[in-house]
Amino acid sequence: MTQLFFSDYEIEAAETLVPLVIFGAGGLGREVLLLLQQINANRPTWDVRGFYDDQAPASPAVAGLPYLGTSADLNAHPEPLAVALAVGSPAGRAAVAGRLTSAQLSFPSLVHPRVALARQHRIALGEGCIIQQGCILTCDITLGRFVLLNLGCTVGHDAVLADFCSLMPHANVSGTARLETGVYLGTSATIIQGVSIGAHAIVGAGAVVVRDLPANVTAVGVPAKELRVRNAE
Repeated sequence: MTQLFFSDYEIEAAETLVPLVIFGAGGLGREVLLLLQQINANRPTWDVRGFYDDQAPASPAVAGLPYLGTSADLNAHPEPLAVALAVGSPAGRAAVAGRLTSAQLSFPSLVHPRVALARQHRIALGEGCIIQQGCILTCDITLGRFVLLNLGCTVGHDAVLADFCSLMPHANVSGTARLETGVYLGTSATIIQGVSIGAHAIVGAGAVVVRDLPANVTAVGVPAKELRVRNAE
């Protein structure tokens, strides 16, 4: 994974706003639109053009913006275009990222303006991360590509979240914890300090993980216990 500090992703205010579309026309897509509007209210940055989704929404407009087509249509866009992937499922987000192959497309990291991520925090991000309002990240943290931190999540020192991890609202990752590729943490789930979670594991809402979990398991409860092992994705 290419690691860049958060400040490397900051986009300077320009006379011309950067064109951007949202892939995902559901509830998370509307939340990402709100995030973009909050970013623009703090510093005008994005010209949000509309939504793409491989499943057309019920109406031709979503939150006042047009539905523009499928991933194939997006790949055919002839000019440079930024894309926000608003897909909550780690597997679903990875699948969409794999389909969006056009060299014209870029995937900026989007961070709520009230989330403190300065150079002295030493936060390394991959492309396409989304960090929503109320999140707290301390220092020396690595987020992979297309990591989603929903409302009010916390991430402690030296934690590593690999590509396509999804944290639902108020999930907590303690210091030196490690989440491998595609881990999903439900609302208010907690990972205790130093614990490792295997790739594509699911941790249920409110669960507290106090020991390492292997890949492809679902775990729930306090302390979290493995319910079952799923097929590798």
